[in-house]
Amino acid sequence: MALQSLIDAIQPLNQENMAKAARHIDSLLKPLGSLGRLEELAIHLSGMPGISSLKNLQKEIIVMCADHGVYDEGVAISPKNATAIQARNMLKGLTGVCVLAKNSRTHVLPVDIGIDCDPIEQMLSLKLARGSGNIAQGAAMDYEQAEMLLLASAQLVQQRIAEGITVFGIGEMGIANTTSAAAVISVLTGSDPCDVVGLGANLPLERLMHKQSIVRRAIVINQPDNKNAIDVLAKVGGFELVGMAGVILGAAAAGVPVVLDGFLSYASALAVCQISPIARDYCIPSHMSAEKGAALALQYLNLQPYLNLDLRLGEGSGAAIAMSLIDAACAMYCHMGTLASSGIHIPAPKTKRPHLARPLRI
Repeated sequence: MALQSLIDAIQPLNQENMAKAARHIDSLLKPLGSLGRLEELAIHLSGMPGISSLKNLQKEIIVMCADHGVYDEGVAISPKNATAIQARNMLKGLTGVCVLAKNSRTHVLPVDIGIDCDPIEQMLSLKLARGSGNIAQGAAMDYEQAEMLLLASAQLVQQRIAEGITVFGIGEMGIANTTSAAAVISVLTGSDPCDVVGLGANLPLERLMHKQSIVRRAIVINQPDNKNAIDVLAKVGGFELVGMAGVILGAAAAGVPVVLDGFLSYASALAVCQISPIARDYCIPSHMSAEKGAALALQYLNLQPYLNLDLRLGEGSGAAIAMSLIDAACAMYCHMGTLASSGIHIPAPKTKRPHLARPLRI
């Protein structure tokens, strides 16, 4: 599978199906527009060519797990081996994303895409190396590695679709990965690191300027091409960022939705939407991350999250909660009674619904 063929497979949303869905929703037993963004979500899903029905959608969050060489620069306070420990805990169903996903009947698939440890028994692996390079000293990975992982992750999505998955979420696990994500977002939005770099997993405030300086150094040393998203991911990103980008690309090529999580997933989405702007139509933003730079990234993506809960756990935890919103939108669409069947007449609305395909700023 070549990257270009994947890009070429991505289709615009089906506007005819969306208009039909809007008419159906307007006929339901409720005041027009009274379920707000749930209505918009159902219409959005109806326009995706990979979804034939909103009944019984099978949901899965793919959690990409990897380590980062930039950890050695003192940009995180958690021990580096926490990545491997938490990956094992995901397999046991013990982490935040697992319990939240169980609540919404969503499967969690952890993937070792670059953890600095020996192979983990029963864990799916796409690993090319035990952690990415230190971006403060050189590239995170070779361009060829980035492209290979992008395609491998997209192929994983295709395999999971063949096994019945119709809605994907993305998550990540990797100590120090907010440093790499901040670098990617800084480059792709043309922003100064001081406007993007946050505290991550409880970094002491007095070390924030140091973290900003590391991101700035990484950009200066690697000189990523801001017009080539794969080059950016390879030079200042990380394995799990590439993996999440591949999931977004693969889902979009198959015409199915991918629920974004937080800050890390925004970085991957920015990269994919530069590669293929149409892919943005398949992204569902779950929540507003509490990490600094989150609002900036979402502004460039022109996406409005459904939730604002001050989450900053990562793992796909926000995506797991948002899966319940998808269930709610689909339940409304598929099971609600109609006005006509109850003998209620409400005049047609005078204003049209806003068009869902908002433009990208990148």
